[in-house]
Amino acid sequence: MTISAARHMRAAIMRQKQIIVDQLPVPEPGAGQVLVKTLACGICGSDLHMLKHGPRLAAQAAPGDRIMANMDFDHDVVMGHEFCAEVVAFGPDCQAAVKPGQKVCSLPVVLGPGWRRTVGYSNDYHGGYGEFMLLQEGLLLPVHDNVTADLAALTEPLAVGLHAVEMAQLGTGAESGTVPLVIGCGPVGLAVIVALKAKGVGPILAADFSPARRALAVAMGADEVIDPAANSPYENWHRAAILAPAPPPALGPIPERLKPAVIFECVGVPNVIDQIMAGAPQAARIVVVGVCMEADNFRPYGGITKELSLQFVLGYTPDEFAACLALIDSGKLDLSPLITGHVGLDDVAGAFGDLADPDHHCKIMIEPGRNS
Repeated sequence: MTISAARHMRAAIMRQKQIIVDQLPVPEPGAGQVLVKTLACGICGSDLHMLKHGPRLAAQAAPGDRIMANMDFDHDVVMGHEFCAEVVAFGPDCQAAVKPGQKVCSLPVVLGPGWRRTVGYSNDYHGGYGEFMLLQEGLLLPVHDNVTADLAALTEPLAVGLHAVEMAQLGTGAESGTVPLVIGCGPVGLAVIVALKAKGVGPILAADFSPARRALAVAMGADEVIDPAANSPYENWHRAAILAPAPPPALGPIPERLKPAVIFECVGVPNVIDQIMAGAPQAARIVVVGVCMEADNFRPYGGITKELSLQFVLGYTPDEFAACLALIDSGKLDLSPLITGHVGLDDVAGAFGDLADPDHHCKIMIEPGRNS
């Protein structure tokens, strides 16, 4: 099939620390690549951070940072890695296992001999903030007709939450024996709650200052939500984790017994890790899911005395990504409350500002074909 007759496309471009709508050439698919039309693309918190902190992060990037190594902030970047798209045309050496017009999701990655690019975080491979983009044919996952494009676009952020839960090695259902505590109920924390609920782990405790986000946490499966301004999340966790006392031994009472603690840090701003370490119970595991792009400090001695485990996680595996699309397709969970807005390309810059208010928005979907 020939590529669309339109040789240019509209895109919301990150240019000189601003979001500018402009025209760019429609990309030509190379070997093993597919040209797709963006149907829906979520705005990720990492996109907000990249607009604000990207040039500094690039200047400070460590050797081997595969994302920053492929971003030159003096040139255009079209972000967007949470997407659902429609197949348009195939490059050379494609198998054409999916047909033009098929709705698809994909890991936001394009591969070549000895190289890898992240779609949406690369000068070379535009993301879903544009009308068209290139994807790797071998990574495409068909989306069933019963799943809307905006719901399918939740696959990527949900996979981040599932990966965090898998890395925590909680087990499944009642056999887990763990009481998880989620700190922060933005999109990342809500994805963790969805994954915990899907695995049958609980009770799930979640904390956030925002009433709207606490309500979403309940909708996604949290058993108890906490306003940290009114109550300590760690005291609430303690009450939920107490085990029934065993018979006292002959020499006297036994110490209080608690279920294991796994705390998911899903805020991604400085000082939160230190606060969690101060509040965490003995031997807790802290899984850092929130992406903090600024310098941070914590006191190791507090972790040493409590023998805390601190684990950082990123991304997901192809199997986890596919599992999240299957979860959306199953309809077992109503994920529609997560989507709190839809905008066209001309309103992307405004949506970035709107997302600063946690009581009004969770996930805003960009629909490039939508009129303002």
